[in-house]
Order: sequence, then structure tokens, then C-alpha cells
Amino acid sequence: MQIETKNFGAIEVQEDQVLTFAQGLYAFEEKKRYVLLENEDPENPLWWLQSLDDPNLVFVLINPFLFKPDYEFDLSDEDVEELGIQKLEEVVVFSLVVIPDDIKKMTANLLAPLIINATTKKGKQIVLLNKNYSTKHLILEELQKIKKGEKQKSIKEGSSYVSSDQKKE
Repeated sequence: MQIETKNFGAIEVQEDQVLTFAQGLYAFEEKKRYVLLENEDPENPLWWLQSLDDPNLVFVLINPFLFKPDYEFDLSDEDVEELGIQKLEEVVVFSLVVIPDDIKKMTANLLAPLIINATTKKGKQIVLLNKNYSTKHLILEELQKIKKGEKQKSIKEGSSYVSSDQKKE
């Protein structure tokens, strides 16, 4: 099928690409059918979730593990059953992103991730009861923490390597 979108113009969508969120997304409960659009730039980690029910509705998404590697949560048995999850490899997780005028303040909603079964094409937005996550988690700040941690690890490993060499002499 071909759909006309506000941001992407006319796009061709195959039936097997259609994602169904039976309960919709929070504040958009009536919009249930979407297509996931990958960024053409492999360096850009953002994706788009285009509504098939409203051509003006599109969400920006990111894989939360890219900037928050220790992100974790449990799915309820009800969620697993509802999404038809048989194997962990079927599960895809995204966070909704808000991009303000100052891109440095770009945030992700870690409190209400989107869970998608890539096999059944069923999706659900769940709400986590974890006070360590927020609806406005600063993405660039988290990426800087990762970079800083990698740099410190590299320095530490380098100094360990140097001390090991010195002991050999």
C-alpha cells in the first residue's frame, strides 16, 4: 500500500511491515497502526515511527541501549503473552525522543519504552516503575558519560600495560 505522509511524502509500505499497537501509544490510543522507518544515514541512530492512521503523526525513536547500556526492565507475563514473544531475539526496544531547538537537550523517554515483537509485528508501550528512569533522559549527557568511561578505561588499561612492561625489564 502507498501512504502519503507529512514528513516523508508518499511511501510504499508492505503489509508485513505494519506494526500494530493494540492499545495505541499514550495520548494516542486511537492510532494503532504504524510503520518503522530506518534512518538512511547509518551514523544516525534515530528511527521514525510513522502512523498509518494519521499521516501527520510521526514519532522519533532511538534504541535506548545505545546511550544507556545498563538500561534494564522486566516484561510482565501478560506483556510477553500479548506480544506473542517466544524468544528474546524477537524483542526490539525503542524510546520516544524529543528534539528541542537546542539539540544538546534532546531527551528520551526511558520510563515508557516501546516494546516490539519483530516476528509478530505487535507492539506495546509499557510504563516502568523505576525511579532511576525519567521521561526526559538527556541522551547526549549519557553518551558523554559513556565516552568518559571508555577514556578512563583506556587510560587505566594503558597504565596497567605500561607497568607490566616496566616489570619485565
